[in-house]
Amino acid sequence: MLIAKVIGNVWSTKKKEEISALRLLFIQPLGKNLQPDGDVLVAADEVGAGFGELVIVTQGAPAMQAFNKDRLIPVDAAVVGIVDNLEVAEDDVGKSK
Repeated sequence: MLIAKVIGNVWSTKKKEEISALRLLFIQPLGKNLQPDGDVLVAADEVGAGFGELVIVTQGAPAMQAFNKDRLIPVDAAVVGIVDNLEVAEDDVGKSK
């Protein structure tokens, strides 16, 4: 999972039936210092995240299963939560282990 910021919406009038009811968002993954870290992604959202919010995102096979459907759905990333609060020890910011 990763922390990301919602930076926009994606509208698509023609899409696979399996994702027709899902909102699609542009999200920017963030690093430990909460600065952009990686490429912008399109993520499916059923939790109602809004522009500028920090979200928790899952990718890959877990994203395909995130919406409790009877079968896998064709998504690479899914918003699974909205961040209410975030604490990071300042000593650990930017350090790699």
